[in-house]
Amino acid sequence: MTGPLDTRTAFRRYVTVCALFWLPLGLSLAPLILLLTERGMTMATIAGLFAAHSLTAAALELPTGGLADVLGRRAVLVAAGLLNLTALALVGLGSAPWLLALGMVLMGAGRALSSGPAEAWYVDTVHADSGPEADLRPGLAGGSSATSAALAGGTLLGGALPWLLGVGPDLGARLSEASSGLVVPLSVPLLLGAAVEIAFVLYVLTALSEPPRPPASLRGVLRGIPATVVDGLRLGGRDALVRRVFLSAGAAGSALVAIELLVPGRAAAVTGASEPGAVLFAVLACAGFICSGFGSHLAPLTARLAGSGERAVMVSLGAGASGLLLLGATATSTGAGALVLSAAGYGLVYLGLGAAGPNQNDILHRRVTRAGRATALSVQSLALQLVGALTGLVIGALQPGPVPWLLGGTALLAGSLLWLRRSGPAPSTPEATPPPRAAAPSTSREAAPREI
Repeated sequence: MTGPLDTRTAFRRYVTVCALFWLPLGLSLAPLILLLTERGMTMATIAGLFAAHSLTAAALELPTGGLADVLGRRAVLVAAGLLNLTALALVGLGSAPWLLALGMVLMGAGRALSSGPAEAWYVDTVHADSGPEADLRPGLAGGSSATSAALAGGTLLGGALPWLLGVGPDLGARLSEASSGLVVPLSVPLLLGAAVEIAFVLYVLTALSEPPRPPASLRGVLRGIPATVVDGLRLGGRDALVRRVFLSAGAAGSALVAIELLVPGRAAAVTGASEPGAVLFAVLACAGFICSGFGSHLAPLTARLAGSGERAVMVSLGAGASGLLLLGATATSTGAGALVLSAAGYGLVYLGLGAAGPNQNDILHRRVTRAGRATALSVQSLALQLVGALTGLVIGALQPGPVPWLLGGTALLAGSLLWLRRSGPAPSTPEATPPPRAAAPSTSREAAPREI
């Protein structure tokens, strides 16, 4: 690299990378569970596959930052793209449980590897061009907006494609016959996503230039992982507020996995078939992303109206819990009124989680020092993934009906009640004015689909 890119060019490339990475995963969101069902998987098996994804992502959550520092941002992003490419092809074409499990594990690994390198590349490039005092917020907001747009557009397209293939000359049936059942309409969005992953890898290789890195020991980075985990757990042990943030993240994981496992089947039941159900779920998922973004926009106002960030988290999580309980109450109803209430409950879940996220992270950043900030965020994400995986396994073992919904709603309500008790003053730290970490809006962790 002959010199640092200017800030405007870095912004364009960062936004493009965000869109290209999340578009394939948005394409897979609507048809994924319905495809697994069509392949003969039971709900218990599907929950196990999702747990394999979540546990893989959780296991790799902490070391990925170190890998990006050692190997370079571009190398880790390319690895994430190749893993996702392989995973989407395996899940889109595979029918054997072990192939599907391998695909979900690789997808979880790609998700963990992708968490942070693109943002770190953008921050590094802007600092090299404009200095460490440069304003990062416009670029990070642009990346978050590109992510939401790619997820929303990909979800709509992924839900519509299987339905469109069955209209008119029934291209889906011809495609399935020509491939001896290997390719079905519900697998087409995942295969299209795999093709987009090729474009993502090529773009990262050509657009994200980096300066040479000093030699570093990969073994040393991996050896330090246990200490990193212990440091993160100690954060929650020392500070009650940090502990509440971690536990609330776990409650959000339970809520999200309930939505992701149960809504596609409910949509298919309402429409009477898998392909129209995928369309309905795509519309709902797109609406969910919009509600989450709107909730994040309302987060500062929520804190002002509630009187503090802590009370805002309590109110927001309580609103999300009421949405899940509403979904549970209407789980066996098919009337128009029940469907309207279900849609309202679905939107309320995402609105509440979106409003809670920024206030939780604001509290977290005020309670930890600069040295422990990245570790705290990693443990927060780890809590979301682990509790979500456990909840998914329990939901998979339960009978269909209101109970699985009530499980997620109860977990989120418990997360809300954690914030009833007022906290003491923030612990003293050696930082007089801790600078904010260059992180994307917190909704990207909780609103983005966990299974992808």
